[in-house]
Amino acid sequence: MNQPAWRTYLVTSAADSAGRDTERIVADALAGGVDAVQLREKGTDAIERYRLGKRLRELTAEAGVPLVVNDRIDLAAAIDADGVHLGQSDLPAAVAREQLGPDAVIGVSTSTVSEARAAEAAGADYLGVGAVYATGSKDVPDEENGIGTERVAAIADAVAIPVIGIGGIDATNAGAVAAAGATGVAVISAITAADDPEAATAALAEAVEKEAVADV
Repeated sequence: MNQPAWRTYLVTSAADSAGRDTERIVADALAGGVDAVQLREKGTDAIERYRLGKRLRELTAEAGVPLVVNDRIDLAAAIDADGVHLGQSDLPAAVAREQLGPDAVIGVSTSTVSEARAAEAAGADYLGVGAVYATGSKDVPDEENGIGTERVAAIADAVAIPVIGIGGIDATNAGAVAAAGATGVAVISAITAADDPEAATAALAEAVEKEAVADV
């Protein structure tokens, strides 16, 4: 099983990038030391995401940083991404594994202990847990928007795979998420909307490193 020890994880979103293009944001985040990039871009059609994904694949490969694709197993395969991140309503992790192979990194979004255990049993390599704090960057059901660090801790205790906290996280609260047991944190606007995405990435990494419980 692939168990990524990612501290900082950027989820792309042109809508939250203050008018800047996603390639520039990703390049700045890579310069700031980001550990993983997820191609999300929910507001674009498949061909636009494919073209962007091919360009991001070049950037991330050159930097030696994994690229995963949100939801779309077919797109992950088409751009030779390192893996895919799946939601609760997406195809199962087992299907992604069958399609992408044993070396692919597969993440699953969870917000409860039962979901986390099910994802681990299905073969997930890591969990995206949240929304830890209330967020407006993603459409999150009310019951999943602001689950808190206590839930992060409960999920981290319940599984043996890495937990990545997501939702409303920035450099001011990332340490608390790491202290609760998360291996790292995933963000959208904390990097994409920052005046200086490179510096914001570095600050986020520093906050996580200070409080990280342990490498997984």
